[in-house]
Amino acid sequence: MRLGSVNNSWGGRHRATRVTRRALSLVLAPLLGVATLSAVSIVTASPAFADETQVAVAANFTQPAKEIAAAFAAATGHKAALSFGSSGQFYTQIAHGAPFEVFLSADAERPAKAERAGLAAPGSRFTYAVGALVLYSKTPGLAGPDALKAGRFEKLAIADPKAAPYGEAAVETLKSLGLYDQVRPKLVTGASITQAYQFVATGAAELGFVALSQVVAEKGGSRWVVPEKNHAPIAQQAVLLNAGRDSAAAKAFLAFLKGPQAAAIIKRYGYRPG
Repeated sequence: MRLGSVNNSWGGRHRATRVTRRALSLVLAPLLGVATLSAVSIVTASPAFADETQVAVAANFTQPAKEIAAAFAAATGHKAALSFGSSGQFYTQIAHGAPFEVFLSADAERPAKAERAGLAAPGSRFTYAVGALVLYSKTPGLAGPDALKAGRFEKLAIADPKAAPYGEAAVETLKSLGLYDQVRPKLVTGASITQAYQFVATGAAELGFVALSQVVAEKGGSRWVVPEKNHAPIAQQAVLLNAGRDSAAAKAFLAFLKGPQAAAIIKRYGYRPG
């Protein structure tokens, strides 16, 4: 399927059908090979007018998004098909016509950019979570600013700062500590925060800057929750994209994301609700 054919069928006013997971993968596969297309459809018994919405989700929000989608399905009968990847890569896909209806970014910049570019419904953008950056290690007693200063490690994992807001926050933290030039030769960069975490989990890096949500349930090891004074706030925003303007499921999902059930899940994973 060529990208142009998707733009014609999904970008116009007369959409006949809802995108399927297969159609979505066909659209996204050629686009630079970006984002992990682990689409997850949460299915439940549906009312007569139940619908499905396609949601692009920042990788750091993977686990809470799955729980929220399940609760959303149970409450409304609608389905949320989730795809996970870096916010920057998703923005590139959306700008090239990928038929996502909702965008859950790891920052505020890209949803605002989508609004300015005419890719999203004006006034639909809001902060759904404020994230926390963590320096994490599987080794007890290692993670912390003192370890960074002493250089007692071979590799330090971060997400790509050009594509992932948590990677950008990691660089800001290192610069605020005056350590960026010192540790730069030891940096290993993941395409997303998920890959940065995997570097640490598999032992490819002794330390890594990851999202608190990724390690909140981890037992053992060591972690340092980076103070917000060391980086700009990680305000994660959601926005209704043009493809979802006529989607009842897309609008219902965003409304659910603002509600108390979603807020409880968001808090449990170490975020502050927006």
